[in-house]
Formats: sequence, structure tokens, C-alpha cells
Amino acid sequence: MFDSKFMSLPGISPQEYSYLQTATNGLTEQQLQTFLMVYSGKRKNPSDMLLFCAIGLFIVPGLQRFIVGQIGMGLLYLFTAGLCFIGSIIDLINHKQLAFEHNQKMVFESLQIIRMGSF
Repeated sequence: MFDSKFMSLPGISPQEYSYLQTATNGLTEQQLQTFLMVYSGKRKNPSDMLLFCAIGLFIVPGLQRFIVGQIGMGLLYLFTAGLCFIGSIIDLINHKQLAFEHNQKMVFESLQIIRMGSF
């Protein structure tokens, strides 16, 4: 019923679409609109993540890990040149999964914000 609103998210994958449908099941239209507003500000587009991974490989090792909030891994990548470039190359290949894992956490956080606001 509210599914078309998810399509406004740039670069949404079928996996993320399905996850959002399941996670937002039972929300009212107002809650869903608020959720989308909060979530869209927190989510990472997979194509943006590809750019961050490329920059992380060639310029600033670990940038992609800092962007998704993995500070410890970001520091490890920074001080080991992306784990001798191997970790950065793996992240470049798996950029969609890296973005999806981050977005799953942001769905949970956004839902918590919505639920706290509607007593």
C-alpha cells in the first residue's frame, strides 16, 4: 500500500526494498512518512559507497569504513594501507553489501526514533 514510496530512495536494491517492506509493516502512513524522512538522511546509496571504496583504495585507506561508522576498522585500514590493499579491494568488490549492512542498522535506528516519538 505504501510500497511506491520506497522507490524514491536512490539506488534501492530489491534486497533493501524487501527488507524495508518487512521492517515497516504495520506503520501508519504518517509514521511511514516520518520513517522515510529520517531513514533517507541516514542511508548510504550503493553507488556512493562504490565511490567511497575507490577513494579508500587510491587516496585515503579506510574511508569507506569511516563513512559507515566502523571507526576501528577504518583506523586499521588507515594504518595498514587498506590491509595491504587487499581489504580495500574486497570492499570495492563488496560495496553493495557494505552499504546494505549499514542501511540495515539505519532502518533499526530510524524505527526506534519513530517508535519513541509515538507513545
